[in-house]
Amino acid sequence: MAVAVRARSSPPRRWGSWPPSAAAEPAAAEADELAAVTPSPSTSAEKQKFAKTRFVANASLAAGATYQWIVKPYRAGKFKKGAKGRTFALIKAGLAGAFAYNRLKAAAENAKGDPLLAKAVAPLTAGIESLKGLGSKLRKGQAGDGDIGSFDSVINSVKEAGQSAGAVVTDKVPSTSQLGG
Repeated sequence: MAVAVRARSSPPRRWGSWPPSAAAEPAAAEADELAAVTPSPSTSAEKQKFAKTRFVANASLAAGATYQWIVKPYRAGKFKKGAKGRTFALIKAGLAGAFAYNRLKAAAENAKGDPLLAKAVAPLTAGIESLKGLGSKLRKGQAGDGDIGSFDSVINSVKEAGQSAGAVVTDKVPSTSQLGG
């Protein structure tokens, strides 16, 4: 059995004439250019507003994680040898330490978008960098009073710097799933 195939002399007519006119090509190129442009704040005031907002969000998460999973359990004696739930508390503290360091670095980067915040946070970058290895130290159970105090001190300094620049930082406790990334 043979099947007859009928050849088409021109493509089907849909959405206009074939071949496309030359006038349609510039319009398509213009649409591609518009799609490639991403929306961004247009004024420096909007950029500063977003910088402060991101700074507050990141610093608040770092402060909340530090207090909830490092300072509070430490004061309750959960990190001492033989304490009930010590291993789990140390693991959470290690994750919280790494999380807090990451969020504080992000907050310091966000502060660069606002001149007043940048000036207030600039002296704190060395303190933030000093927290780099404390996450693993906490997880291994090797952190002492000085280490916990340095976390608390840096967090309080960041809060004060934000307050002085008009960006109030409050503790926002991240979920455990946020800690693990």
